[in-house]
Amino acid sequence: MTDITLTLPDGATRTYPSGTTGADVAADISKSLAKAAIACRIDGELSDLSIPMEANHGFGIVTAKDTAEALELVRHDCAHIMARAVQEIWPDTKVTIGPVIENGFYYDFDRSEPFSTEDLERIEKTMRAIIDKRDPVRTEVWDRPRAIAHYKANNEPYKVELIEGIPGGEPLRMYWHGEWQDLCRGPHLAHTGQVPKDAFKLTTVAGAYWRGDSDRAMLQRIYGVAFLNKKDLDAYLHQRAEAEKRDHRKLGKALELFHFQEEAPGMVFWHPNGWAIYRALEDYMRKRLTASGYKEIRTPQVVDRKLWEKSGHWDKYRENMFITEIDEEHANEKRVNALKPMNCPCHVQIYNQGLKSYRDLPLRLAEFGSCHRYEPSGSLSGLMRVRGFVQDDAHIFCTEDQIEAETAAFIELLSSIYKDLGFEKFDIKFSTRPETRVGSDEVWDKAESALERAVQRVTNDYEIDPGEGAFYGPKLDFKLTDAIGREWQCGTLQADFNLPERLDAEYVAEDGSKKRPVMMHRAILGSFERFIGILIENTAARFPLWMSPRQVVVTTIVSDADEYAKAVVDTLRAMGLRAEADLRNEKINYKVREHSNQAVPYILAVGRKEVEEHTVAVRKLGEKGQQVMNLDEAVAMLCNEAEMPG
Repeated sequence: MTDITLTLPDGATRTYPSGTTGADVAADISKSLAKAAIACRIDGELSDLSIPMEANHGFGIVTAKDTAEALELVRHDCAHIMARAVQEIWPDTKVTIGPVIENGFYYDFDRSEPFSTEDLERIEKTMRAIIDKRDPVRTEVWDRPRAIAHYKANNEPYKVELIEGIPGGEPLRMYWHGEWQDLCRGPHLAHTGQVPKDAFKLTTVAGAYWRGDSDRAMLQRIYGVAFLNKKDLDAYLHQRAEAEKRDHRKLGKALELFHFQEEAPGMVFWHPNGWAIYRALEDYMRKRLTASGYKEIRTPQVVDRKLWEKSGHWDKYRENMFITEIDEEHANEKRVNALKPMNCPCHVQIYNQGLKSYRDLPLRLAEFGSCHRYEPSGSLSGLMRVRGFVQDDAHIFCTEDQIEAETAAFIELLSSIYKDLGFEKFDIKFSTRPETRVGSDEVWDKAESALERAVQRVTNDYEIDPGEGAFYGPKLDFKLTDAIGREWQCGTLQADFNLPERLDAEYVAEDGSKKRPVMMHRAILGSFERFIGILIENTAARFPLWMSPRQVVVTTIVSDADEYAKAVVDTLRAMGLRAEADLRNEKINYKVREHSNQAVPYILAVGRKEVEEHTVAVRKLGEKGQQVMNLDEAVAMLCNEAEMPG
């Protein structure tokens, strides 16, 4: 038998007989490593410990300390163990596929009876029993006829169909978890006992068409989550419970902020309370942009396809555009237009009006631009994924020499705005050229190096995201972290050397020659709709006073105070505060509880004593008790707190 040489991560080499497995190597290194090993890396690829090696390789052992790989393996094994548990309990159930997904796994089943909540608990119990058995996981490679015959004999038609769809030359790997078997590419853990039995939970059951085809069988999909320890599971479940309480769709309905309906899918119907939030945010952004040297513009929503063809969007983005056709009055052909999915080409049209000099640059053009994009109906999700939205969009036309300074200024502005809006932390990702793109490699080289130098001038704390740039240029993406630890990608900055070329934008340089400006696409919120959804969930709809739709409610304790309450409301409104009176013949505790549940920041209670002394009893949302204040003092305090930041 020939020997093979394995190169370990530290560069050391070890020689073993051909056919040695990862488990053999772990045992040879140490008993403790053999016990801790859950998989191995062969030439950088994750692999089972049981697979024999026949040639020289780079080699490493994977343990639970290798978090990303360990999670992948645990979640994959959980899917198989769940499927095994289901078939142990209900042997007639047919299995299909069970992949790993974010935070967990799922498996699709064909079963005549629907799964219930009690069934999930029963499946979990059986899964833990399987884990306790510590059944070995083994694998074999089968040829196609053998695999098809096996699944036909076991009445598993979905597995037969999967095999028939696999390219002929691809090996068919079979896995056994104990006596239960599945078709799978792997890899998997060494035995079922390596799955932490207190760190997974089955969460929901949903319908799913076989292979995503609505003409095929409807299956039942069981979702689960899995982690490496109970602490991480509990933290995730707590975050999920918090997220459900903060769901912007529920709060939007409860607080009468907005709604959606079938006649306008993906389009928001803003109610007075929601529109007050929107307007406050828009006013704030306008104030900040004006102070930062941006000039606000407005461009058309319907634009001829010729401009989209010239910009490159027609070829790259056509499937996401809403198209309109009209018969021109003096022509024998239809004119094809599109609702703009983005503002960029229209901003270049404004830039192109009149000759520009290097002295005019940088030119920062901002628009709260109304855009429409076709999103599949199944992907629509409240304010987070819509078809009609408004971007806080802007484009900076500058020279190459100005990219670094403009990037630094933008990041400083973005950081300040996020802080004002309650977000202290954000991460930066630098996304490089995608496979589908416009422009030459030379132009992309120039754009990527310029943007990376620019962000390095500000910070070295960023990640590279290969291939995720826009089709016209590289970009920086800014991800916020919310109050319960979730990340949201909102802001973006993109350096574009292509669109100015395609749309003939130019300026007169200092030497009198004509040059192309760099076009920097940038947004801070992303879209008002989605960002308001994020704000609702981040604050649990307890907005800062300046943004709150209902800032103050003046409520009476006795009817004798009605006229005074009205006068207080008039005074507050005269100072620009959104105030209203509650004169209902209800107990004060009932009124306070109701308005607190509606997230009203301040409740001013007034009775006979307050009328006589010209005072108000101030209750602030989230604080116990009340403070009696002179009316003028209370008005000054509220006006000061309601001052827009920035």
